[in-house]
Amino acid sequence: MEAEIKKHESGVQAMLELVGGKWRILILHQLISGRKRTSELRRAIPAITQKVLTQQLRELERNGIIHRIIHHQIPPNVEYEISEYGLTLQEIIDRICLWGENHLDRVYGDKNKVLENHFSDYVPTSPLNG
Repeated sequence: MEAEIKKHESGVQAMLELVGGKWRILILHQLISGRKRTSELRRAIPAITQKVLTQQLRELERNGIIHRIIHHQIPPNVEYEISEYGLTLQEIIDRICLWGENHLDRVYGDKNKVLENHFSDYVPTSPLNG
């Protein structure tokens, strides 16, 4: 029996099903800079619960956006990294980050007044600098 093909209203809907929601973009934003252990992701995104982080990581892995790397040692060590396919989202994530920072500048006059984790070395990969 063949699996039913899900219909989408737009490409935006298809993309949001993969990376939308409150946490996935934040997780991907962290993984773009390199491999991370679960504990490193929890420190970088302190408001996320362990349960939700695990669920989101599993979903991103199931969709081929990230890879789970298991180091067989005692105690076992698990890391996550963005996949080659996931890296195709980097420009989009960079643009979202830049837009958000520009929005905060517009609303507060200086994004640094309200950003807790501002990455001063942030450089968008796109030549479009907003």
